[in-house]
Amino acid sequence: MLGDLAAEATGWFTGPAGQVTGPVPAESTQQAVGYPALFVLVALGALVPVIPTGALVSTAAVVALHHQTLPAGLLLVFLLAALGAFAGDLALYWLGRRGTRSQGGSRALARLEARVSADRLAAAQVRLREHGVAVLVLSRLIPAGRIPVMLACLLARMPVREFARGDAPAALAWAATYQLIGILGGSLFDEPWQGVVLAVGLALLVSAAPAGWRRLRG
Repeated sequence: MLGDLAAEATGWFTGPAGQVTGPVPAESTQQAVGYPALFVLVALGALVPVIPTGALVSTAAVVALHHQTLPAGLLLVFLLAALGAFAGDLALYWLGRRGTRSQGGSRALARLEARVSADRLAAAQVRLREHGVAVLVLSRLIPAGRIPVMLACLLARMPVREFARGDAPAALAWAATYQLIGILGGSLFDEPWQGVVLAVGLALLVSAAPAGWRRLRG
């Protein structure tokens, strides 16, 4: 979506009276590529932790706020981000479930276990026993909280259907949170790139804050 800023900013043209008459075909092409790309990248980000999905959603929200027809653009960003997060979570959980049902485990389950310390896993298991699938919503909103809770669900052999029932509202809440960060950043500036810089900075700060706090405590 970052690459759409320049194209979308210049994608509208005006008629003789200075009125906006409609988008040029290039903008339609950018939208046709950008929206599916948002879904794919968010889904991949749930599987591969190197993609900053929160910053991606915030950036898409800034672009939609400045250059799309409101509220349809923002609604589409929200829905695609939530669907991407949900699809990625389900795919990762399904891969992990294969490991729990196999004597030899699986590479997906091993990678999840390698990303979670013993104390964080124990805390996630306690929260899961106390609150059930409702803990998935909070774990999705807390950076680095998703994987420990997902691993606790896997070790508890929670069925995929039950996990999906808790993960659906978690994905919606996550998408809404980062979209609001983008709307906040985009509404403070007239230039889209300024809103993108602020939104991405806020999203990365929110994502990095828990890890930094743990290092300080350690």
